[in-house]
Amino acid sequence: MFAIVEAAGWPIWFLILSSVIALGLIVERLIFLRASRVSPPALLDEVIKELKQRGVSDGMLTRLAESSPLGRIFAAGLKNIKSPPEVMKESIEEAGRMVAHDLERFLTTLGTIASISPLLGLFGTVVGMIEIFGSQNAAGNSPAILAHGISVALYNTAFGLIVAVPSMIFYRHFRAQVDSLTIEMEQQAIKLVEIVHGQRKG
Repeated sequence: MFAIVEAAGWPIWFLILSSVIALGLIVERLIFLRASRVSPPALLDEVIKELKQRGVSDGMLTRLAESSPLGRIFAAGLKNIKSPPEVMKESIEEAGRMVAHDLERFLTTLGTIASISPLLGLFGTVVGMIEIFGSQNAAGNSPAILAHGISVALYNTAFGLIVAVPSMIFYRHFRAQVDSLTIEMEQQAIKLVEIVHGQRKG
């Protein structure tokens, strides 16, 4: 591995840094954006059951808000349980926007890495070409410098694509996942409001 890095020259370090950051973000988002963690399927039934048995309490709201992103939305709505449905929906929408922002965290960085990695690879290619042309002198080309320049150019181009392709795939995947989870949480929140205000049977 070190031999490849050495052959690719100093421009490869920008791509190595980008790949480490991208890998860290991908792992973090894979853990954070699990459906069971963001929008637990049984949470609505549990909340309705507790509401019927004990009603709303500060302890219940705190526990809900700390349990999951969907729990935060439910807690925001239940704080205004005695208000009209419109007020409850507004508080849910505000909490929903904050939750959606949290779900999208780091995705811009991942998308940026996916976009700039080929450019960083191109930068390495240009550096390699400069070394190739810089090796020409009156006595002719130095084979060693020529070979090094070619390896810098090719390795950087290849590594740029290796970093960019998975980053873009995961970026698109996470964007779609966030959209899906947001819609799911919105539907759950609407059900909660309707059940609380007697517009739907629990």
